[in-house]
Amino acid sequence: MAVRAKSTRVTLRDIADRVGVTPSAVSQALAGNTRIGEDTRRVVRDAAKELGYVPSSAARALRNQHAGTIALIVPTTATHVFGHSYFMLVLEGASSVANQHDVQLLISTNPDNDHGLAAYERVMRSHSADGAILTSAAIDDPTVERLIDSGLPVVMIGNFPHLPTAITVGIDDRAASRSITEHLITTHGRTRLLHISGTLDHQTGVDRRDGFLDALRAHGLDEEGAIVEGDLSESSGTTAISALGRRIGDYDGIVAANDDMAHGAITELKSQGLNVPTHLSVVGFDDFGLARVTTPSITTVHVPAQRLASIASERLFEIMAGNDTGWHRHTIDVHLVLRQSCGCGPL
Repeated sequence: MAVRAKSTRVTLRDIADRVGVTPSAVSQALAGNTRIGEDTRRVVRDAAKELGYVPSSAARALRNQHAGTIALIVPTTATHVFGHSYFMLVLEGASSVANQHDVQLLISTNPDNDHGLAAYERVMRSHSADGAILTSAAIDDPTVERLIDSGLPVVMIGNFPHLPTAITVGIDDRAASRSITEHLITTHGRTRLLHISGTLDHQTGVDRRDGFLDALRAHGLDEEGAIVEGDLSESSGTTAISALGRRIGDYDGIVAANDDMAHGAITELKSQGLNVPTHLSVVGFDDFGLARVTTPSITTVHVPAQRLASIASERLFEIMAGNDTGWHRHTIDVHLVLRQSCGCGPL
């Protein structure tokens, strides 16, 4: 994880840590927002004075403006965003709530993989949004903390255990991954399992991998499993299987970290003359649409991406209105969808 040099300048985060509120609440308190209680405003002002806080001109401009816009920040390339069902579902969820509140939704992405700061900087420097929803940030992305510390209200979609004060909404990826892995073990008797993980620089990839390992340990199968890292694309699922060559015979089940990779794995298994689920059971994760239309259809975990975005957006509007007393972490339940690829549904 990247380590930032300690700044000598007192920030909104320093005051927030001292008082026990979020940076956005500190920003509103210093601006005299009456939605923040008088007692809290007084405590924040006292803490700012004691710490020697000096507001920057940019921070004052941010607090004083109302853009009538919220931002959806996706720190990845626009090509990837608009080509993947997850992001389209998130866009639907966020835009529906924005429309209900009669504000615009600004989408901020990166032009390419070499411009990692662009999605954040465009929002922070232009003061073009009154708040932001952030999704798909990497674990070691230091700009996330800068965004939170800026005083801009932010709600994040996903799990960010390294940012304990962040306001986040997500699912329990680890528990869900364990559940679908245990389905293969207990229902179908699969004991030699391969996990095709997502990228391990994102918490989702780490959590789904760890859930897979949890299931193996719980059933005494630690020595029977293996992990290959993919990148969530269909082609990486294909590559994971083709790279094994004849060693694919060592496994009787595959747990992919998303449906795209599961589909790629199934396609390659078919090309090698292996039947799913007769020779190997295969499961995925997400259920964004693809899993229902493949042959065989893919057993998966249903992730309500649109609902995640809607809840994140509603919480963002609460924070922007001065309600800083609500939840800081909201976890949504998920469920398994049993189909043909594991052996549950009729072929």
